[in-house]
Amino acid sequence: MFGNRISLISKSGIRYVGTLNDVNEKEETISLEQVRSLGTEGRRGNPLEELPPSNDVYEFIQFRASDVHTVEFENDMAHAPPQPPIPNDPAIVE
Repeated sequence: MFGNRISLISKSGIRYVGTLNDVNEKEETISLEQVRSLGTEGRRGNPLEELPPSNDVYEFIQFRASDVHTVEFENDMAHAPPQPPIPNDPAIVE
């Protein structure tokens, strides 16, 4: 579960895509790493109230679970940045 790419829509209608870092049941939070905001994508119904997507990548965002509308695991890894090749080093096991 942790380390997987997820799509999260807040109660404000903003979609975020990032890597799941933590789910804290005690504090009722969901934490993502390498997060992009994809804006409201037409969910608000009024073009004047829509928020555009951002090109910024946020290192870490912690969301209050009570303010999250939906969370889905992403099956399409096209949004994930390509992994750099691992160096050819005998010290690396995996």
